[in-house]
Amino acid sequence: MPVEHIPHGVENLCEPGAAVYARALRDGGIRAVDAEAAPCLIDFGLLHPGPDDMRWLHPTAPAVALPRLLRTIENRVAQHRRREEKLTAVFESFLGLDSVSPTDGEAPAIRVLQGLPRIEGAIEQAIAEARDEVLVIQPGAIRPPETQARIGDREQEILSRGARLRTLRVHTTRECLPELAHYEELDGDIEARTLDEVTESLFVFDRSVAFIPASKDDGIALELRHPALVEYFATTFWRLWRLATPMWPKAAHPPVDNGITARQQTIAGLLVEGLTDAEIA
Repeated sequence: MPVEHIPHGVENLCEPGAAVYARALRDGGIRAVDAEAAPCLIDFGLLHPGPDDMRWLHPTAPAVALPRLLRTIENRVAQHRRREEKLTAVFESFLGLDSVSPTDGEAPAIRVLQGLPRIEGAIEQAIAEARDEVLVIQPGAIRPPETQARIGDREQEILSRGARLRTLRVHTTRECLPELAHYEELDGDIEARTLDEVTESLFVFDRSVAFIPASKDDGIALELRHPALVEYFATTFWRLWRLATPMWPKAAHPPVDNGITARQQTIAGLLVEGLTDAEIA
């Protein structure tokens, strides 16, 4: 009686599948009857029927299959990010309607900040209180000189207290000389990495408070103090950090190995660790 094949993801390739695929690679092909124990290989595109004889299956080269499968994962990751953006947009109109009040003397778990003065004031307070770690995502590549100077003062204030600062930027920042000069002027434990694209702005201070935009014009922001929410955004930052390419203090260019970028290799590593597409996103 044949053993039932349990459905699984390609990142959890079953033992029969691994054995059949390896044999097909060594021999240049395998009889269809000998691959019946691993129907997953056809589903994943690792084996395909020959054009002349359907009784034989031919393997897809690993150097071709892996980038294709990783692109599929990347597309799903992008879809999850778009869903997050849509969900934020849906709830944006409800944020100002919440009448639930926090306990007296206790900071609210979620606070709506409307207007740049209130947003700036709340962030300034968080900067003044930060002692251990500050995580920042900045989607823009070029900032006006006056903004650059103000941010530089804030960052140096954080670093001077011995806190570490980690920043994610877009790849185009690498070509912006004023931005690179900005990092050279800072003294302390600061590192910056880049991605081809990043999320909207994010600030996480000591894993106790986070700030995210709540409107497209940046006129409304959310101050988050709920531990689960803050931890979620901090974890999201560090997963993006693993996908990013170092820019400061030591720059590195994304290596390409057999057509597989470092970002794709990192995604593959996260999948091996058991993370889902949604968690990677």
